Amino acid sequence: MDKTNALRAGALAAGTTLMMLLMTSPALALTRDDGDDPGTGLSVIETLGLYVAAPIVLFLVIAGLVMVGDKSHKKKDTTSSNITIKPDAKADVKA
Repeated sequence: MDKTNALRAGALAAGTTLMMLLMTSPALALTRDDGDDPGTGLSVIETLGLYVAAPIVLFLVIAGLVMVGDKSHKKKDTTSSNITIKPDAKADVKA
């Protein structure tokens, strides 16, 4: 990608982001809707646990399950990955 296209893409992304920020109205967030009953806020520890620790733990559990499933598959491997070759084999070259 040349500089002109990169500059154009960057300007488009920046302009889109700026327009989205200008179009949102945070003042309307203070107005309560009918039937709105917000609970208590989360503490810092609860927020970090919910949005940082829980996804990391979930990722590690899924990765661990995938690795366990992958290791059991390698025992049944019948492809060329389990073929041994002779390292001392020499080609018969006639000059």
